Amino acid sequence: MSQRRIRKKRQGVVVSNRMQQTVVVAVERMVMHPKYKKYIKARNKVKAHDEGNQCRIGDRVLIQETRPLSRDKRWRVSRIVERAVATEAGPSAASAAGL
Repeated sequence: MSQRRIRKKRQGVVVSNRMQQTVVVAVERMVMHPKYKKYIKARNKVKAHDEGNQCRIGDRVLIQETRPLSRDKRWRVSRIVERAVATEAGPSAASAAGL
């Protein structure tokens, strides 16, 4: 009887989408400090496969563990949980700020 491996799922925020079909996702978790017993935030940045190039910076995504897709990619974007708020950051915004 063979057992299927349960794949890990993590939620994180897209910090970079400059590569084709790849996004960098920052995954945060709470870890207890071994000596002081205080919870601290630990962050890992992982590369995830984004098939349709749909993710934007700031999107909250759900990623799932998968087979190695490249040297660094071991995760796949399964869905976009929350879209980032669109902000105007073009040249007109810089001139309005007095820069």
